[in-house]
Amino acid sequence: MVDDPLDLRAGDAERDRVAKFLQESFAQGRLDSGEFSSRLESAYRARTRRELEAVTADLPDGEAAAPEPAAVRAEPAALPPERGVLRDPALLIPWGLWAGVNTLCFVIWLILFLTGEVGYPWFLWVLFPWGIVMLFITITLALLQRGGGEAEEAGE
Repeated sequence: MVDDPLDLRAGDAERDRVAKFLQESFAQGRLDSGEFSSRLESAYRARTRRELEAVTADLPDGEAAAPEPAAVRAEPAALPPERGVLRDPALLIPWGLWAGVNTLCFVIWLILFLTGEVGYPWFLWVLFPWGIVMLFITITLALLQRGGGEAEEAGE
């Protein structure tokens, strides 16, 4: 067992907190770019809390960025409830692109139609094939997500 809490190993969260403090100090003009780079490198190479404390010791409020000596273990945060496939950004972005591109195509077609230039609804050639592919991908991901959840529950 380690006698001094500062001799305990530093974690990524502690290194990130010190790095953020160094960025703030650099933005306030307390560090020049060379010193900032050197200290940031030292912070990410630090193995113990003592090494992290040494990186910020001469900066005002450096103690605030240093790791807390008492290692209090927090309970892991509960995972957020399942959001569902329809709220997944990996699908929301492509669906948003599909909607935007097809809205633009329809508006262009509508302007041309109202001016008498074209009557054929060519925008449908963009709307339907792309929409069918997106629908197939969405349904497939929903089935995989539902199947994956059942497999995880069965494995526990």
